Amino acid sequence: MKLLRYGPAGAEKPGMLDNAGTIRDLSGAIDDVAGDALLPETIARLAALDPTSLPAVEGNPRLGACVGRVGKFMCIGLNYSDHAAESGLAVPDEPVLFMKATSAITGPNDNVVIPRGSKKTDWEVELGVVIGKPAKYVSEQDALSHVAGYCVSHDVSERAFQIERSGQWTKGKSADSFGPIGPWLVTADEVPDPQNLDLWLEVDGHRYQNGSTRTMVFGVAAIVSHLSQFMSLHPGDVISTGTPPGVGMGQKPEPIYLKAGNVVRLGIERLGEQRQDVVADD
Repeated sequence: MKLLRYGPAGAEKPGMLDNAGTIRDLSGAIDDVAGDALLPETIARLAALDPTSLPAVEGNPRLGACVGRVGKFMCIGLNYSDHAAESGLAVPDEPVLFMKATSAITGPNDNVVIPRGSKKTDWEVELGVVIGKPAKYVSEQDALSHVAGYCVSHDVSERAFQIERSGQWTKGKSADSFGPIGPWLVTADEVPDPQNLDLWLEVDGHRYQNGSTRTMVFGVAAIVSHLSQFMSLHPGDVISTGTPPGVGMGQKPEPIYLKAGNVVRLGIERLGEQRQDVVADD
């Protein structure tokens, strides 16, 4: 099942994508793709609906972030060994945790806005994990039962803010528009193995990232279990699980960064694609 949110920014409605690619309105079943709507019992109730019984959405509406009211947007750094190498950093002994501000979250096809003062805005395609059942001190063996589904996540990053200025990574990761998620949340039953998904990213038609979740240092189950040792995870929390090699910072002979006018496309097998125009902040 593919759940989504459609409509103007700030006024999105819940929807479902049927097998013919038509958006069906879910407003009569849930108020949003958020919170308790992601609990296992609610997901089961939605899966039992006949999509053809739901109102079809006309036209080609804007798609919002596939999850609403996100409580936490957690990220994992250096989770692909070849990406750590291109960054000149060692593979970590345990997951590197940082947070993106939830105000960074946007729709999958909204503009990426280069923040004021930025010289090094970079791209990162990542597998997003959406929590569906509260998780606290869960084992790795049980961790996937707490996952509602998966999505494409674009961890846009400003490298100078992230690395060259004092403080933590968060301020290089949290500018408005730096967290596109979607186009849809694909429920876990449609992703039997999250460690066997191809992912890719292109800028202006040139493919920079071509990877697979098979090469993650820490898989989804290990990440969810690890995070739950340090904080409670709640339905609708999103985890962005790291990026394969090919980011702009790692290009040779010199780094390449996003600039106004670029078009970024990215996608993950089974989970859909995003497209963003890059613009400068006013």
